[in-house]
Amino acid sequence: MHKENPQRASVLQHVSQNVRRLRHAADMSQTALSEKSGVSRRMLVAIEAGEKNVSLSTLDRVAEALDVAFSDLIQAPDVRDHSRINELAWAGEIDGSKAVLLAKATARREVELWEWRLEPGDRYCPDPDLEGWSEQLFVFEGSLTLVVGDQENTIGAGEFFMFASHQPHAYRNDGHVAVRFVRNVVI
Repeated sequence: MHKENPQRASVLQHVSQNVRRLRHAADMSQTALSEKSGVSRRMLVAIEAGEKNVSLSTLDRVAEALDVAFSDLIQAPDVRDHSRINELAWAGEIDGSKAVLLAKATARREVELWEWRLEPGDRYCPDPDLEGWSEQLFVFEGSLTLVVGDQENTIGAGEFFMFASHQPHAYRNDGHVAVRFVRNVVI
């Protein structure tokens, strides 16, 4: 992750404040949260101090242990409209690759709306989600290679793809131009 990115730094500060606030609201110690989430106490101390870049899957585990949505951890604490998030949540190894959580909507199930950009040669390999979760992708620029299990799928501009995300999956840009796409995660 790009530590010098001021937008990324503000998200780390939001995560720090939110984890601490939500942990206190749940009347949990760092040790209890560590045990419930499977995230080391050392990592939680660093997260709460705003000193640690943290993976999306780690934040998912912390959110689940606190019984809150992932978006509750990265959203600015003083925001008025909680459905609009617009926060950088992931930055790739190659400058320009990023994932921005745009919004969330509560329906019968929660849905997260993401804007993604992967530069040529970059990839994102998340941990599988929980059973029952799914993703919806819409590519609006470039071509995305989506690997689901052992199957590779090429999704071009103007195309969409949906899949159950509890299985291993990864996103790649094998092309020569940036790929931009929208990702909906149905939780």
